Amino acid sequence: MRTVRVIAEARAEIDRARSAGAGVGLVPTMGFLHAGHVSLMERAASEADFVVATIFVNPLQFGPAEDLAAYPRDLETDTARCEGAGVDLLLVPGVEEMYPGPMRTAVTVADITARFEGASRPGHFAGVATVVAKLFNIVGPCRAYFGEKDWQQLCVVRQMAADLSFAVEVVGCPTVREPDGLAMSSRNTYLGASDRAAAPVLHRALVAGAESIRSGERSARVVRDVMSEVLGSEPRAEVDYAEVVDAGTLALVDPLAGDLRLLVAARIGPARLIDNVGAVAD
Repeated sequence: MRTVRVIAEARAEIDRARSAGAGVGLVPTMGFLHAGHVSLMERAASEADFVVATIFVNPLQFGPAEDLAAYPRDLETDTARCEGAGVDLLLVPGVEEMYPGPMRTAVTVADITARFEGASRPGHFAGVATVVAKLFNIVGPCRAYFGEKDWQQLCVVRQMAADLSFAVEVVGCPTVREPDGLAMSSRNTYLGASDRAAAPVLHRALVAGAESIRSGERSARVVRDVMSEVLGSEPRAEVDYAEVVDAGTLALVDPLAGDLRLLVAARIGPARLIDNVGAVAD
């Protein structure tokens, strides 16, 4: 595996691989890698001839009161995990390399960014879409792998790639969880022992909501109430939202029908956690 910090060097390496007939896989990350990230890289390595991973803590997607400065970083461990997962090229650009001057251009995606994380974190998805568009432009035609844990982000990236005609296939990969159901996240490191014990309540709420749909419930309000009751049982959880939506558009659906996604967000101690699961209402 080669590690580079300069975009032009990464492009040259990728172009050489592609000119030799290699199919390219891309795994964008913000580092502090866990088993969920590794699963994306291993999936890419199983499906692509040349795997590119990126580590970049993107300032555009952090609000002024968010944890940009405190976001966990461990490049030495991350590099070893990338190499062990089959990555061929690791791009680790600095902020000056990615944004050499004031950014006067931003990519925004309408509608699906209006609620949930978009409402709670104004400007977040414009930052995500902008940096991902830059990475797609740097890497070129590829398959790009994203975790389903950030379901709304996955929908935003898919919409952006389609709208802007990127030669990129966006691949969603299943959420990797701890044994107690907590979705793996770099921000889980913020949790103290008591908060960590409380955090699986998000997954329990989602499971309860999905089970009610499987049992025949078709009222969105009732499913929301089921999730809210479970979340309310944990005093450490400050709930932001608990909702069931169309899986593709994130539109509210009532009565429930088709492919659905149950979404929850809550603050537990110093960490704001999100999670989701899928369900089908026939």
